[in-house]
Amino acid sequence: MKAWAKADASAAPAAGVARQADFRRERWRALAIAFGLALMLCGCQSKSSASDVLDPSAIAAPAGQAGSAAASSQQASGATQGGATPGSPIQGSATVGSPTQGGPTSTAVAQGNLTLGTGPTKVAMLLPLSAPGSTGENGRKMYDGARLAMADLGDKLLTLTIEDTRGDSGYAKDLAVKAITSGTAKVVIGPSELAATQHLAKLSGSKRPPVLALADNFAGGPGIYSVRLSEADSAAAGAAAIASKGAKKFVLMVPAGADSSAAESRVANALSIYGAALAVTLPYSASDGGAKVVSDMGSLVDAPDAVVVVSGDGSPTAVLAALKAKGIPGKAVTLIGTDRWLEHPMDPLYEGAYIATLDQSETGPIADRFKATYNYQPDVNVAYAYDMVALSAGIASSAGPDGFSKQVLENASGFRGSTGLFRFRADGSSQRSMPFFKVEKGQLKLVEKSTAGF
Repeated sequence: MKAWAKADASAAPAAGVARQADFRRERWRALAIAFGLALMLCGCQSKSSASDVLDPSAIAAPAGQAGSAAASSQQASGATQGGATPGSPIQGSATVGSPTQGGPTSTAVAQGNLTLGTGPTKVAMLLPLSAPGSTGENGRKMYDGARLAMADLGDKLLTLTIEDTRGDSGYAKDLAVKAITSGTAKVVIGPSELAATQHLAKLSGSKRPPVLALADNFAGGPGIYSVRLSEADSAAAGAAAIASKGAKKFVLMVPAGADSSAAESRVANALSIYGAALAVTLPYSASDGGAKVVSDMGSLVDAPDAVVVVSGDGSPTAVLAALKAKGIPGKAVTLIGTDRWLEHPMDPLYEGAYIATLDQSETGPIADRFKATYNYQPDVNVAYAYDMVALSAGIASSAGPDGFSKQVLENASGFRGSTGLFRFRADGSSQRSMPFFKVEKGQLKLVEKSTAGF
């Protein structure tokens, strides 16, 4: 998504690069103060005035305070990090913890640098650093994203303690429970294991620190916030984008046996903003290829404008084949998919469908600097981790270690980070504005840079 400003690229000699790096570091640290002030002073904001996690030029400090914010930033940052401080990836190849060539930091190096920063606000982060396969790789990407955010914003504001969950849900649960009951961490980032995160959502206790959970497809819970894009959010954003063009009557199709309440609620709420409505929610069965429910749809709903197909853990192709046999998508009926369709190979049956999802080729302002520092292209794992550490630094800068309140985290106007515009709700779910695509010739073609607001 091009709505995010790219970081400045430089082809200057080494001395100039160093000066620009110092400038960027100070700019990002100043942002932490400005971001925090925006939260404290604005309170409830309009939809158009979300707090920017990443873009300092978009934050207007109150008169007389812009200078003090910058001064506070300089006091907070002090001298630039030295080579002995772990987690300072901007210093060059001699830095302890340099990444492997063309990929995330190695397991051994990550496990040797588990405390980053020296700030007064204690933050716990739970990542699957030594897990096998893609789980461990993604965990180490998140580790690198956290390191960059600490170098940019958090070094003098946060002490970030990272623990390796090994990708083991039981062990991750134990670490998470320890983190929220120790009385030390003011906020917990992670874990990424779904079962462990779901366990946390069942625990009671009003005095525990908030948890910014990194698990895929986590619905959220009070005080346990779902960071990643959920399928319900993707479906709702896609439906809202079509409703904004005039569509009024929608059908939602969900896998039989799946808990459809989250998707149903999110889609219905999103449609109501545009005067549209969810006519019916229909569970479909893969055993009959979705043919029965598609046939039933004709008798239950007269001339729907759009059909939203949630796929859950499976492929949507069976129900898409049944819909295609009925001429959907077509001139009269629009087909709306979700981000989870994209977990499977692009199928010809996807053709013509609209999907709201994050643009995984874009990580906004951090992309160029991250690539230069770590020698590989950042993805959404990097961006999610960066944003959560940046958000923590921003809150700590304005309100101190005890500033992680529901009022701040559930700010109705949300925050703008490298993953776009997002906000957390009281039930722990997140909402995101994201690019809107149409599948054409087996590729995602950008239709709008950003779906409508919340």
